[in-house]
Formats: sequence, C-alpha cells, structure tokens
Amino acid sequence: MKVIVIGCGNVGMSYAYTLVNHPNRVSKLVLIDKNVEKAKGEALDLNHALPFSSSKMEIKAGDYSDCNDADLICICAGRNQEIGETRLDLINKNYVVFKDIITQINKTKFNGIYLVATNPVDVMSYITYKLSKNEKKVIGSGTTLDTARLKYLIGEKLKISSRNIHAYVLGEHGDSEMILWSKATIGVKYIDKFLNKDEMRKLEIEVRDSAYDIINKKGNTCYGIGVCLLRITNSIFNNENSILTLSVYDEENDIYISKPAIVNLDGVREIIEIDFNDEEKIKFKKSCDIIKSEINKIKY
Repeated sequence: MKVIVIGCGNVGMSYAYTLVNHPNRVSKLVLIDKNVEKAKGEALDLNHALPFSSSKMEIKAGDYSDCNDADLICICAGRNQEIGETRLDLINKNYVVFKDIITQINKTKFNGIYLVATNPVDVMSYITYKLSKNEKKVIGSGTTLDTARLKYLIGEKLKISSRNIHAYVLGEHGDSEMILWSKATIGVKYIDKFLNKDEMRKLEIEVRDSAYDIINKKGNTCYGIGVCLLRITNSIFNNENSILTLSVYDEENDIYISKPAIVNLDGVREIIEIDFNDEEKIKFKKSCDIIKSEINKIKY
C-alpha cells in the first residue's frame, strides 16, 4: 500500500514516524511539503530508522505526481493552532492551503482515500469533499483523538484498562464536542455504575480542554493524533470494518461531523446513526449548527 503525507510538520511527521515504528501494510511512504529540503531531510531521517524497525517500506520525498497510484493521502498541511486560538480560527488560513493541494491532486489519477488531519478537521474535511467530489473516500480524523483522551482519563480515574472502556466523543472536534454518556459502558456495565454526574461533567471539561493544555505547555499536539492516524490507516488497509468516531459526511446537514463510522478498504462503508437522548440531541445539534455556521463563512 502506498501512503502520501502532505505537510511535514509536527502532525505529519508524528504520523510518518508512527508508521515506521508500528506494524502496518504500508510499503511506500512519500512525503510532500512546500519546503522540499525539509521533506528530503525527514525522509532521510526516517530511512535511517528502518534497520531497527519492524516495518519494511520505501520512504522518499516526492511531489504530486506520486499521487497517481497512491492508496491513501493524509493531509496534515496548514497553519498550526496558536496559543489563544480556537480550531475554528484557522479556517480561512487553511482553506487557501487546501485549495492549492486538492487542485494539484485533481490533476493526477488519484482514486484512493483522503484522510484529513488539519484543523478545524470537520470544516477541512468538508472542503476536501467539495473540491474532490467523493464523500465516501474523504475521512477526517474527527473525534478519534478526543475519544482516546476520554478512554485514557476514565481508565486512569477508575484504574481500569482503557481497552475495556467503551465510550465515545461525537460532534465537532472542538469546543462543542459531546460525550455519548447514555451509551458508554465499562465491560458489560453502563458507566453510571462507576461515575456520577459531577464526575462526568469534570471529565467532559478535561477532555475538551486537553488540546489547549498541551498547546499552552509545549506549543502543539502531535503524538496522540499520530497514533490515531495509524489506527485509522490500519482499519482501512486491513479491511477491518472497524467502528471509529470519524468526521464523515452528514447529508441531512451538508456538513462533516464526527459520528461512529464503519471503515474498510472502500472508505466509509456505513455511518451508524445514534439514538440520542433529549439532552444529547440538543448538544449534537449545537455542534452541527456551529460547523455549518463556520462553513458558511468560508471565503471561496
């Protein structure tokens, strides 16, 4: 399988480094960046890790002609979220970047899957869909990372393996995200047997503000999303039909937003619609309205 990473910043290279260090089906990895020398340096550095890695792949810096036979393009290019900025503050800055990228890809024979990681990921996934015209093959990383953060925090609080915690963050990958508490379980028991309402509220705030906390301390988030992108990639290339909380096309609202989605080699096989309770319906609608409002502000 051939993967193209566009954007050799912190997120793109964390994803690339994770691909090198974890089992996967990627045999060719191509790095594309507007700073060509940086892409060449990153490729050389990754190649030097291969003798002690479990991966076997060809790694190089390339250009858009490499997209012709690619199976997946992961877009990580764009402006970083600065201290004090929300993800939504980045929209028009990153629209210009994406228009150039997708225009160049459209000149190739690429027929694979787009995996979008650039923030605000829901809006950028929508832009990718509009410019590439295939919603089934455009996937945003969505709230995969938020869900991982939630599982980690619950596991730490209760001293239970995060692998046995089945809880999901949906909606916007941003300040209006919501936790589907009504369907959350630990093992075979509903989560309200372990956490009270106040504890749930505190966890919700901690998950939501995790990115801001990390950005304030180190300037960016990269390792968590790097591993999440690997998880999504493996779900696709292994044809797993796994359920992940990805940013996918919501036809009713004409937006991209995170829902549980079944993904395989074809991209999004199916979106699982949720039976929300009344409170969750309100929260999810708020997320939809925020994303739609921001999409309408894009300066095309």
